[in-house]
Amino acid sequence: MDRKLFGRLAALSSAGLLAAGGVALWFSADVQRAEAGRIPVAEAAAPAEESEPELVAPEPTRPKTREEQRFARADRDDDGRITQAEYLTQRRRNFDKLDLNGDGKLSFEEYAASGIEKFRKADANGDGLLLAAEFATTAPKVKKIQTASAEKCACSPTQTAAASDD
Repeated sequence: MDRKLFGRLAALSSAGLLAAGGVALWFSADVQRAEAGRIPVAEAAAPAEESEPELVAPEPTRPKTREEQRFARADRDDDGRITQAEYLTQRRRNFDKLDLNGDGKLSFEEYAASGIEKFRKADANGDGLLLAAEFATTAPKVKKIQTASAEKCACSPTQTAAASDD
């Protein structure tokens, strides 16, 4: 009987230690996030009974990601929301490019025509097959955003040095 009692006490103490460790880990994660600047220390230490503080997005201090740039292009009026009209604007332009006869409907021939033309342009040697290098030319063009620091001379450094000697 002593062994049963001992086993139960050991199980209960293990469960208690495990629960205490989980609580300690939970609170240490809040403190670590607060120290990393994700949430203020006052919020990390605040009890759950108080009302939640209003969340405010931080001002961007980094370059925009590709997805943020894409969102900004779609948000034509810069109000932080994309309306249906804003969302469908680019799709309408793409549709209009494919609708060769302008009847507001795409036939399969019209739909496939742009793909066929793209294939023909990529097939540099005209053999009806795309090699890896030819296929790579069909990838969508990625727009690069220029910054003030990107404004550099197109000349090589040796040309720039030679020009400054004159």
